[in-house]
Amino acid sequence: MDGAMNAMPIVIRVLTTEDAALYREIRLEGLRESPEAFGSTFDAENGRSLEWFAERLRNRAGTFGAFDGEELLGTAGLRIGEGQKEAHKGTLVGMYVRARWRRAGVGRRLVQAVLDFACEQVEIVQLSVVRENESARRLYASLGFQEYGLERRSLKQDGRYYDEVLMARDLALD
Repeated sequence: MDGAMNAMPIVIRVLTTEDAALYREIRLEGLRESPEAFGSTFDAENGRSLEWFAERLRNRAGTFGAFDGEELLGTAGLRIGEGQKEAHKGTLVGMYVRARWRRAGVGRRLVQAVLDFACEQVEIVQLSVVRENESARRLYASLGFQEYGLERRSLKQDGRYYDEVLMARDLALD
């Protein structure tokens, strides 16, 4: 079924340790289906225990999920900088929306939820996105992120290098 045609309202909420199995499933799907979009790999995380995924949710500032009923459609999280000199910065991480829900507004709602949460936590939200991912770059730009750099050969997957565009949104300007 096309996600945009579904009559059930999509709910965005913080994932808890009780969501660890759903989170593990979608995280592994993202690593398998879009390996170039993540710093980790399917092989590295597939063998991890459910408790490892629960701990990951517990230790993040906030990982959000988009739900249609019981189905987890997508995720996005905020990682806050460590130490006094970097605590003012957050990083948008783990952004993934299942293929059939793309272009249905799910990604926009997830990023907006992270930004709303981040306003109470940090001054700047940064992200990196593979240069070839034009749709993600357009989404982030439409939400106020500005490109400030390019990290060449940032990721290497199966012998191929990927450049990442560095983007940031200064929440103090909002």
